[in-house]
Amino acid sequence: MQDNPVLNFLAERRSVMARNMSDPGPDPNALKTLLSIATRVPDHGKLTPWRLVVIQDDDRKELGDIAAQELIVANAEPNAVEAARDQFSRAPCIVAVLACPRAHPKIPHSEQLYSAGAVCMMLVTAARAAGFAAQWLTGAAAYNSKVLARLGGGAEDEIAGFIYLGSCAEKPAERARPELEEVACFGLPEMSAT
Repeated sequence: MQDNPVLNFLAERRSVMARNMSDPGPDPNALKTLLSIATRVPDHGKLTPWRLVVIQDDDRKELGDIAAQELIVANAEPNAVEAARDQFSRAPCIVAVLACPRAHPKIPHSEQLYSAGAVCMMLVTAARAAGFAAQWLTGAAAYNSKVLARLGGGAEDEIAGFIYLGSCAEKPAERARPELEEVACFGLPEMSAT
């Protein structure tokens, strides 16, 4: 498996921090390709329990202003307000992934949320494979009802993540990863005595 370029890429996959991104982001054709790939995820029952909203240009400022307004109302520190206002300006393109679960007699709510999470991860991976910088973020804006409403989300929807897309001049540094033995169990774990 050592000579498999896909596995080699996945073994070294690393997010690029949004604050280290710059222009250009994906052009419209590349973006459509990336979004099409991102939606090729497990989707039990074919419910498509997610929606994608592309945020570019002046929409980034508008969404940042909405996020900042919530903090102003909450009497947050001025630095926090400015950070909220500028958060969507860190990359040329952000894709908001909305989890839009539907009531279903056989498919649990949680499976639909996991499907939306899979869209986020698939988009980050596809963008990196295409040579773009990518990072999956949430933050306070992901839990802001006015931000959700402005993205077209309904009362039962959630923001699974904001996927920041752009360019990066240098390869991101590796970060510490857990040893496989710390997080994986080969076989059923021992039962604790109770």
